[in-house]
Amino acid sequence: MDNDVAAGNTSSTLGHLALGLTLLAFGLGGTGVIDNVAATDAAGLATWVGGVTLFLVGLLALRAGGTREGTAYTALGAFWFTWGTAVGGGASADAVGVFLLLWALLALTLTLAASGGGLFGQGVYGLLFVALLLLGTGALADNGGLGKAGGWIAAVAGLLAWYGATAAVAGWPTALRRRASGESAPATS
Repeated sequence: MDNDVAAGNTSSTLGHLALGLTLLAFGLGGTGVIDNVAATDAAGLATWVGGVTLFLVGLLALRAGGTREGTAYTALGAFWFTWGTAVGGGASADAVGVFLLLWALLALTLTLAASGGGLFGQGVYGLLFVALLLLGTGALADNGGLGKAGGWIAAVAGLLAWYGATAAVAGWPTALRRRASGESAPATS
C-alpha cells in the first residue's frame, strides 16, 4: 500500500501529531459542541504543542534537508504560538479576522506546495485553509455560524492530521490503492 506519510519519518509523524491535536482542540472549541469550552481554551495547547513543538520539529526537518516539511512546520508553529499567546489580549474582532485571513494565505501556500507530496498532506492543509477562511470571515462579519463551520472543518483537519501520525506509527495506509483501468473494485463487507 502506498503511504503519503512515510512511516520512518519521525519529524513528519511528530509534526502531524502536534498539528492534529492542536487543530482538534481548537476546532472543537470553536464549534461550541462542548459546554463551557471555547477555542480560546485551547490557548495553552496551541502555544506549547502547536507552537513550540511544531516550530522545533520544523527546524529539525529543515536541518535534515526537508525544506517543504520544515517550512510548513516552522510557519505553523509560528502561527499557533502567536495565536496562543495573543488570546485574551483584547484585540478587536476585525483584527482577529484579518489575522486569521492572513494565516489562511499561509495554509493556501502549504496546500499548493503539498501538491507533489500527495493528497493526504494537501487534504490537511486544504482543510486548514478553509477553516481559517471561514473563521476569519466569520470574525470580520460577526457571523457565529461561519465561525462554527470553521471550527468543525478545523476539527476534521485535526482528525486527518492525527490519523496521519497514527497511521505512520501503526503502519496503516494513508492512500487508497489505485486500480488499473478495467479492474473491478474489491468487494466490501
